[in-house]
Amino acid sequence: MAKTKTKEEEKTGTKSKTKTLKYVYATGKRRTSSARVRLYKGKGENTINEKKLQDYFPLAVQRFIWERPFKLTGTEGKYFVSVKVLGGGVVGQLEAVAHGIAKALSKADKDKYRPPLKKAGLLTRDSRIRERRKVGMGGKSRRKKQSPKR
Repeated sequence: MAKTKTKEEEKTGTKSKTKTLKYVYATGKRRTSSARVRLYKGKGENTINEKKLQDYFPLAVQRFIWERPFKLTGTEGKYFVSVKVLGGGVVGQLEAVAHGIAKALSKADKDKYRPPLKKAGLLTRDSRIRERRKVGMGGKSRRKKQSPKR
């Protein structure tokens, strides 16, 4: 039986040395942060922007928010994640990552994982963003200029 070649092998004529893993892809968002999440089955190292989880989110509170989707679905240790996150601050990025993980888990097994994640509100995009500055408001979005006392 003849071996089939991948598209890359046909182009270059050589075998690729990297192992391709199957993953579930999802995006999570919060404020101005956007997280692209790849959820892999099995054991591996969780990475965010090519850094270890412990280096990117060092605090215990941050780790609690990260682990929440896995704890609700009972999948701690069954999956590992690779994330690219852009924009915003630390908290916005963390919540975007948690949203992305929840969406990826939901895609992985809709019937089993979606109900607990939906009930906890992890599949809903938190759309609250900073209110824009308005003209004539003294530099703030809701402040009114002081009227003269006459």
